[in-house]
Amino acid sequence: MDKLINDFSFGLFFWQITLFILLLLLLRKYAWKPILNAVNDREEGIKNALAAAENAKKEMQNVTADSEKLLKEARTEREAMLKEAREIKDKWIADSKEQAKVEGDKMIKQAQATIESEKKAAVADIKNQVAELSIEIAEKVIKEQLSNKDRQLKLVDDMLGDIKLN
Repeated sequence: MDKLINDFSFGLFFWQITLFILLLLLLRKYAWKPILNAVNDREEGIKNALAAAENAKKEMQNVTADSEKLLKEARTEREAMLKEAREIKDKWIADSKEQAKVEGDKMIKQAQATIESEKKAAVADIKNQVAELSIEIAEKVIKEQLSNKDRQLKLVDDMLGDIKLN
């Protein structure tokens, strides 16, 4: 260190300072500005990339939320469609049952009406046959009773006796 202090020269110091300042000015003009500009551009690029990544993240969240919303809406719509299909099926079954019941009742009423009309026809036929048989029997009885004169008189007397009593 003593040697440095003993060999110190102001002229050499002046030129070294001048060259150092000149070197700093040249570096500042030709090296530091481009280096600082490149660093600033890189910093700006990194900021832009981070902002783009953040935007992409937000967009992904929005897309995920939208897809979940669409999925939920699709599920809701599917449930509504299934419910509507079930209701239509139940209504169709109920309508079919009601129609079958109405048709069955109608057929039963027609059968009952047919049975009733056939019953009335059978009763009328039986009455006609009974009437015919009664008339035939009455004819035979009357012929037999009227063939004898004593019996005829007795029959007339009995009838007259019945009329007087009533």
